[in-house]
Amino acid sequence: MAGNPDPRFRFAGKVAVLGSGGQLGRELLGRLEGDVIPLTRRDADLTDPDALSQLIRRLKPGIVINCAAYNFVDKAESEPQTAFTVNAFAPRILALLARQLGFLLVHFSTDYVFGLDAERAIPYRESDAPGPTSVYGTSKLAGEFFVRSLAPEHLVIRTCGLYGRWGAGGKGTNFVETMLRLARENKPIRVVQDQLLTPTAAGDVAVGCLQMIHNGVRGLRHLTNSGQCTWHEFAQAIFEIAGISADLSPIDSASYGAAARRPAYSVLVSEYKDTPRLRPWREALTVYLTERSC
Repeated sequence: MAGNPDPRFRFAGKVAVLGSGGQLGRELLGRLEGDVIPLTRRDADLTDPDALSQLIRRLKPGIVINCAAYNFVDKAESEPQTAFTVNAFAPRILALLARQLGFLLVHFSTDYVFGLDAERAIPYRESDAPGPTSVYGTSKLAGEFFVRSLAPEHLVIRTCGLYGRWGAGGKGTNFVETMLRLARENKPIRVVQDQLLTPTAAGDVAVGCLQMIHNGVRGLRHLTNSGQCTWHEFAQAIFEIAGISADLSPIDSASYGAAARRPAYSVLVSEYKDTPRLRPWREALTVYLTERSC
Protein backbone atom coordinates (compact mmCIF):
# COMPACT_ATOMS: atom_id res chain seq x y z
CA MET A 1 0.00 0.00 0.00
CA ALA A 2 1.38 3.33 -1.02
CA GLY A 3 2.21 5.98 1.57
CA ASN A 4 2.46 5.67 5.32
CA PRO A 5 1.49 2.06 6.17
CA ASP A 6 0.29 2.92 9.68
CA PRO A 7 -1.04 6.49 9.91
CA ARG A 8 -3.31 7.86 12.66
CA PHE A 9 -6.57 9.67 11.99
CA ARG A 10 -8.52 12.25 13.97
CA PHE A 11 -12.00 13.46 13.01
CA ALA A 12 -14.18 16.24 14.34
CA GLY A 13 -16.84 15.02 16.77
CA LYS A 14 -17.34 11.58 18.25
CA VAL A 15 -16.53 8.42 16.29
CA ALA A 16 -18.48 5.36 17.43
CA VAL A 17 -17.13 1.98 16.31
CA LEU A 18 -19.64 -0.86 16.45
CA GLY A 19 -18.06 -4.30 16.61
CA SER A 20 -14.97 -2.82 18.20
CA GLY A 21 -13.92 -6.17 19.66
CA GLY A 22 -13.55 -7.87 16.28
CA GLN A 23 -10.54 -8.03 14.01
CA LEU A 24 -11.52 -5.03 11.86
CA GLY A 25 -12.87 -2.99 14.76
CA ARG A 26 -9.64 -3.34 16.71
CA GLU A 27 -7.56 -2.37 13.69
CA LEU A 28 -9.67 0.77 13.32
CA LEU A 29 -9.38 1.67 17.00
CA GLY A 30 -5.60 1.35 16.80
CA ARG A 31 -5.50 4.04 14.13
CA LEU A 32 -8.07 6.47 15.50
CA GLU A 33 -7.34 9.38 17.81
CA GLY A 34 -9.61 11.88 19.53
CA ASP A 35 -13.10 11.22 20.86
CA VAL A 36 -13.45 7.56 19.91
CA ILE A 37 -16.17 5.34 21.40
CA PRO A 38 -15.58 1.56 21.13
CA LEU A 39 -18.82 -0.41 21.22
CA THR A 40 -18.71 -4.17 21.68
CA ARG A 41 -21.65 -6.55 21.53
CA ARG A 42 -22.21 -5.95 25.26
CA ASP A 43 -22.49 -2.21 24.68
CA ALA A 44 -24.59 -2.33 21.52
CA ASP A 45 -26.80 -5.36 20.94
CA LEU A 46 -27.79 -5.31 17.28
CA THR A 47 -30.64 -7.70 18.00
CA ASP A 48 -32.27 -5.09 20.28
CA PRO A 49 -33.42 -2.20 18.05
CA ASP A 50 -34.77 -0.01 20.83
CA ALA A 51 -31.60 -0.24 22.91
CA LEU A 52 -29.46 0.40 19.82
CA SER A 53 -31.48 3.47 18.90
CA GLN A 54 -31.37 4.86 22.45
CA LEU A 55 -27.61 4.33 22.65
CA ILE A 56 -26.83 6.17 19.40
CA ARG A 57 -29.19 9.03 20.31
CA ARG A 58 -27.47 9.39 23.68
CA LEU A 59 -23.95 9.35 22.20
CA LYS A 60 -24.68 11.88 19.42
CA PRO A 61 -21.76 10.74 17.22
CA GLY A 62 -20.48 12.54 14.16
CA ILE A 63 -19.44 9.22 12.57
CA VAL A 64 -20.66 5.68 13.15
CA ILE A 65 -18.50 2.87 11.76
CA ASN A 66 -20.37 -0.43 11.74
CA CYS A 67 -18.03 -3.43 11.74
CA ALA A 68 -20.52 -5.66 13.56
CA ALA A 69 -22.07 -8.56 11.65
CA TYR A 70 -23.51 -12.03 11.94
CA ASN A 71 -20.77 -13.77 9.97
CA PHE A 72 -21.44 -17.45 10.60
CA VAL A 73 -21.97 -18.22 6.92
CA ASP A 74 -23.11 -21.83 7.25
CA LYS A 75 -25.07 -21.32 10.45
CA ALA A 76 -27.04 -18.52 8.79
CA GLU A 77 -28.73 -21.10 6.55
CA SER A 78 -30.56 -22.46 9.60
CA GLU A 79 -30.74 -19.13 11.47
CA PRO A 80 -31.95 -16.68 8.81
CA GLN A 81 -33.90 -14.54 11.28
CA THR A 82 -30.80 -13.80 13.35
CA ALA A 83 -28.70 -13.17 10.25
CA PHE A 84 -31.22 -10.66 8.88
CA THR A 85 -31.74 -9.02 12.26
CA VAL A 86 -28.04 -8.24 12.64
CA ASN A 87 -26.97 -7.81 9.01
CA ALA A 88 -30.01 -6.05 7.56
CA PHE A 89 -32.45 -4.64 10.11
CA ALA A 90 -29.84 -3.22 12.50
CA PRO A 91 -28.14 -1.33 9.63
CA ARG A 92 -31.60 -0.06 8.67
CA ILE A 93 -32.01 1.40 12.16
CA LEU A 94 -28.54 2.97 11.95
CA ALA A 95 -29.37 4.42 8.53
CA LEU A 96 -32.60 5.97 9.81
CA LEU A 97 -30.72 7.43 12.77
CA ALA A 98 -28.06 8.80 10.41
CA ARG A 99 -30.80 10.55 8.45
CA GLN A 100 -32.42 11.95 11.60
CA LEU A 101 -29.26 12.92 13.50
CA GLY A 102 -27.02 13.85 10.59
CA PHE A 103 -24.01 11.60 11.16
CA LEU A 104 -21.90 9.75 8.58
CA LEU A 105 -22.63 6.01 8.55
CA VAL A 106 -19.77 3.76 7.43
CA HIS A 107 -20.92 0.19 6.90
CA PHE A 108 -18.91 -2.91 5.93
CA SER A 109 -20.18 -5.54 3.56
CA THR A 110 -18.83 -8.59 1.78
CA ASP A 111 -17.89 -10.22 -1.52
CA TYR A 112 -20.59 -12.78 -0.72
CA VAL A 113 -23.20 -10.41 -2.18
CA PHE A 114 -21.94 -11.92 -5.46
CA GLY A 115 -21.71 -15.49 -6.70
CA LEU A 116 -24.91 -16.13 -8.65
CA ASP A 117 -23.01 -15.72 -11.93
CA ALA A 118 -21.33 -19.11 -12.04
CA GLU A 119 -19.35 -18.21 -15.17
CA ARG A 120 -17.78 -15.04 -13.78
CA ALA A 121 -14.03 -14.76 -14.36
CA ILE A 122 -13.26 -11.03 -14.09
CA PRO A 123 -13.28 -8.92 -10.91
CA TYR A 124 -16.56 -7.42 -9.78
CA ARG A 125 -16.85 -3.64 -9.88
CA GLU A 126 -19.21 -1.55 -7.79
CA SER A 127 -21.56 -1.10 -10.76
CA ASP A 128 -21.93 -4.86 -11.37
CA ALA A 129 -25.26 -6.35 -10.35
CA PRO A 130 -25.04 -8.37 -7.12
CA GLY A 131 -26.44 -11.87 -6.82
CA PRO A 132 -25.83 -13.72 -3.53
CA THR A 133 -26.01 -17.49 -3.17
CA SER A 134 -26.52 -17.80 0.60
CA VAL A 135 -28.64 -16.46 3.45
CA TYR A 136 -25.58 -14.67 4.79
CA GLY A 137 -24.87 -12.95 1.47
CA THR A 138 -28.52 -12.02 1.01
CA SER A 139 -28.74 -10.54 4.51
CA LYS A 140 -25.60 -8.46 3.92
CA LEU A 141 -26.93 -7.22 0.59
CA ALA A 142 -30.19 -6.19 2.25
CA GLY A 143 -28.18 -4.23 4.83
CA GLU A 144 -26.32 -2.47 2.02
CA PHE A 145 -29.57 -1.45 0.35
CA PHE A 146 -30.98 -0.03 3.59
CA VAL A 147 -27.86 2.03 4.27
CA ARG A 148 -27.57 3.30 0.70
CA SER A 149 -31.23 4.20 0.39
CA LEU A 150 -31.86 5.71 3.84
CA ALA A 151 -28.64 7.36 5.06
CA PRO A 152 -27.88 10.60 3.17
CA GLU A 153 -24.24 10.49 4.30
CA HIS A 154 -22.94 6.96 3.92
CA LEU A 155 -19.92 4.93 2.88
CA VAL A 156 -20.49 1.22 2.23
CA ILE A 157 -17.30 -0.82 1.89
CA ARG A 158 -17.25 -4.33 0.48
CA THR A 159 -14.19 -6.40 1.28
CA CYS A 160 -13.11 -10.02 0.85
CA GLY A 161 -11.25 -12.83 2.60
CA LEU A 162 -10.57 -10.74 5.70
CA TYR A 163 -8.05 -11.82 8.32
CA GLY A 164 -6.57 -9.91 11.24
CA ARG A 165 -4.61 -10.21 14.44
CA TRP A 166 -7.63 -10.70 16.69
CA GLY A 167 -9.67 -13.12 14.61
CA ALA A 168 -13.12 -12.75 13.11
CA GLY A 169 -15.82 -11.31 15.37
CA GLY A 170 -17.62 -14.02 17.32
CA LYS A 171 -15.31 -16.73 15.97
CA GLY A 172 -12.09 -15.77 17.72
CA THR A 173 -10.01 -16.91 14.76
CA ASN A 174 -9.51 -16.47 11.03
CA PHE A 175 -8.44 -18.61 8.07
CA VAL A 176 -4.73 -17.94 8.57
CA GLU A 177 -4.80 -18.85 12.25
CA THR A 178 -6.96 -21.91 11.59
CA MET A 179 -4.47 -23.20 9.01
CA LEU A 180 -1.54 -22.67 11.38
CA ARG A 181 -3.36 -24.41 14.22
CA LEU A 182 -4.25 -27.45 12.10
CA ALA A 183 -0.64 -27.71 10.92
CA ARG A 184 0.63 -27.60 14.51
CA GLU A 185 -1.80 -30.38 15.38
CA ASN A 186 -0.50 -32.46 12.45
CA LYS A 187 -4.01 -32.85 11.09
CA PRO A 188 -4.83 -33.49 7.43
CA ILE A 189 -5.95 -30.21 5.89
CA ARG A 190 -8.39 -30.14 2.98
CA VAL A 191 -9.05 -26.76 1.37
CA VAL A 192 -11.26 -25.94 -1.60
CA GLN A 193 -9.52 -25.23 -4.89
CA ASP A 194 -12.52 -24.05 -6.95
CA GLN A 195 -13.29 -20.76 -5.18
CA LEU A 196 -11.30 -17.66 -6.20
CA LEU A 197 -10.96 -14.68 -3.86
CA THR A 198 -8.55 -12.01 -2.64
CA PRO A 199 -7.17 -12.58 0.88
CA THR A 200 -7.23 -9.20 2.61
CA ALA A 201 -5.49 -7.93 5.73
CA ALA A 202 -7.84 -6.19 8.17
CA GLY A 203 -5.18 -3.60 8.99
CA ASP A 204 -4.95 -2.56 5.35
CA VAL A 205 -8.73 -2.25 5.11
CA ALA A 206 -8.81 -0.15 8.28
CA VAL A 207 -6.29 2.32 6.88
CA GLY A 208 -8.05 2.46 3.52
CA CYS A 209 -11.40 3.05 5.20
CA LEU A 210 -10.09 5.89 7.34
CA GLN A 211 -8.36 7.45 4.34
CA MET A 212 -11.69 7.48 2.49
CA ILE A 213 -13.49 9.07 5.44
CA HIS A 214 -10.74 11.69 5.67
CA ASN A 215 -11.03 12.41 1.93
CA GLY A 216 -14.81 12.73 2.03
CA VAL A 217 -15.55 9.65 -0.08
CA ARG A 218 -19.22 8.64 -0.12
CA GLY A 219 -21.19 5.82 -1.72
CA LEU A 220 -20.27 2.19 -2.39
CA ARG A 221 -16.63 1.12 -2.68
CA HIS A 222 -14.72 -2.15 -3.06
CA LEU A 223 -11.62 -2.35 -0.87
CA THR A 224 -9.29 -5.38 -0.83
CA ASN A 225 -5.67 -6.21 -1.25
CA SER A 226 -4.78 -6.75 -4.91
CA GLY A 227 -4.50 -10.00 -6.83
CA GLN A 228 -6.37 -13.26 -6.50
CA CYS A 229 -5.96 -16.93 -5.58
CA THR A 230 -7.97 -19.97 -4.57
CA TRP A 231 -8.47 -20.83 -0.92
CA HIS A 232 -6.09 -23.75 -1.46
CA GLU A 233 -3.44 -21.43 -2.91
CA PHE A 234 -3.99 -19.12 0.05
CA ALA A 235 -3.30 -22.02 2.42
CA GLN A 236 -0.19 -23.00 0.42
CA ALA A 237 1.14 -19.45 0.70
CA ILE A 238 0.54 -19.41 4.48
CA PHE A 239 2.61 -22.54 5.00
CA GLU A 240 5.30 -21.52 2.54
CA ILE A 241 5.82 -18.07 4.07
CA ALA A 242 5.65 -19.44 7.62
CA GLY A 243 8.12 -22.22 6.75
CA ILE A 244 5.74 -24.94 7.89
CA SER A 245 5.28 -28.39 6.42
CA ALA A 246 1.61 -29.35 6.41
CA ASP A 247 -0.53 -32.23 5.14
CA LEU A 248 -2.44 -30.02 2.70
CA SER A 249 -4.48 -31.25 -0.24
CA PRO A 250 -7.11 -29.67 -2.52
CA ILE A 251 -10.79 -30.52 -2.56
CA ASP A 252 -13.75 -29.23 -4.57
CA SER A 253 -16.69 -27.38 -3.04
CA ALA A 254 -19.15 -30.20 -3.68
CA SER A 255 -16.98 -32.68 -1.81
CA TYR A 256 -16.41 -30.24 1.05
CA GLY A 257 -20.17 -30.12 1.59
CA ALA A 258 -20.65 -26.76 3.36
CA ALA A 259 -24.23 -25.84 4.26
CA ALA A 260 -24.01 -22.48 2.47
CA ARG A 261 -23.05 -22.14 -1.17
CA ARG A 262 -20.02 -19.87 -1.63
CA PRO A 263 -19.21 -17.82 -4.72
CA ALA A 264 -16.94 -19.66 -7.14
CA TYR A 265 -15.48 -16.27 -8.00
CA SER A 266 -15.68 -13.22 -5.77
CA VAL A 267 -12.65 -11.07 -6.58
CA LEU A 268 -13.41 -7.36 -6.16
CA VAL A 269 -11.95 -4.28 -7.82
CA SER A 270 -12.88 -0.61 -7.50
CA GLU A 271 -13.79 1.44 -10.53
CA TYR A 272 -13.32 4.68 -8.58
CA LYS A 273 -10.08 6.66 -8.50
CA ASP A 274 -10.78 7.81 -4.93
CA THR A 275 -10.53 4.25 -3.58
CA PRO A 276 -7.13 3.53 -1.99
CA ARG A 277 -5.09 0.92 -3.84
CA LEU A 278 -3.93 -1.69 -1.35
CA ARG A 279 -0.79 -3.78 -1.66
CA PRO A 280 -0.74 -7.32 -3.15
CA TRP A 281 -2.31 -9.96 -0.94
CA ARG A 282 0.85 -12.04 -0.66
CA GLU A 283 2.87 -9.03 0.52
CA ALA A 284 0.26 -8.25 3.17
CA LEU A 285 0.21 -11.89 4.28
CA THR A 286 4.01 -11.92 4.61
CA VAL A 287 3.90 -8.87 6.88
CA TYR A 288 1.10 -10.40 8.97
CA LEU A 289 2.97 -13.68 9.48
CA THR A 290 6.23 -11.88 10.23
CA GLU A 291 4.64 -9.58 12.82
CA ARG A 292 2.73 -12.36 14.58
CA SER A 293 5.94 -14.32 15.09
CA CYS A 294 7.77 -11.39 16.68
